[in-house]
Amino acid sequence: MTTRLMERDGAGLAALATLLADPTRATMCLALMDGRAWTATELARHAGVAPSTATQHLNLLVGGGLLAEVRQGRHRYVRLAGTPAADLVERLAAAAGDAGRPGAEPAAPSSLTTAHRRRALAAARTCYDHLAGTLGVAVTDAMTARGLLSWDRGLVLTDEGDRWMSALAGGWPPESRRPLVRSCLDWTERRPHLGGAAGAALCAHAVDAGWLVRVRRSRALRLTDAGRTALRERLGLELPPAG
Repeated sequence: MTTRLMERDGAGLAALATLLADPTRATMCLALMDGRAWTATELARHAGVAPSTATQHLNLLVGGGLLAEVRQGRHRYVRLAGTPAADLVERLAAAAGDAGRPGAEPAAPSSLTTAHRRRALAAARTCYDHLAGTLGVAVTDAMTARGLLSWDRGLVLTDEGDRWMSALAGGWPPESRRPLVRSCLDWTERRPHLGGAAGAALCAHAVDAGWLVRVRRSRALRLTDAGRTALRERLGLELPPAG
């Protein structure tokens, strides 16, 4: 690589790092990991800043390619600019988190509400458009144990897994260039959960079928009794009742 190319790539990396170095912008990107489009007002409220301040930050993120703008009538929404942007945010969150690091002391929650939020996110959450957290890893393990996923030569969906997905999700396989399956390192469990088209379809079905419900103003998910029953019947996954 020539010196000029290295300088150009270095400048691009520095510009991207600068975008996420601001706590407000980082908080907004983490909120958008729920896979949905948010308004500037919603993100301002979530980040605890004025709407005008939120708009300035969002303009920078859109201009830098991390977020995409969606307009519907007079309303402006923003979302993460696809899977690559979501992957970047999730990996940086994994690198930044203290939980699970050898020898690291977890930061003490600043309030009871913060502690509840952390527990909810660790239990089950969306990682852009697929399932993450303790539940996401447990589902991935159960699919592996059932022979629906194979890790022998990298993560692949087996023939049996393809049939299982066809029976579960309509329109399978999807017409998409994204990989059917992808291993995504879970930033709380420090183990992989299922991403890719299969992970997205599974998560979407779980929400649509009422197995999981979204927690308001969060990307946390709550497993319902119907979901607990469905996962036991379909994957042999025994989960403890909600405590």
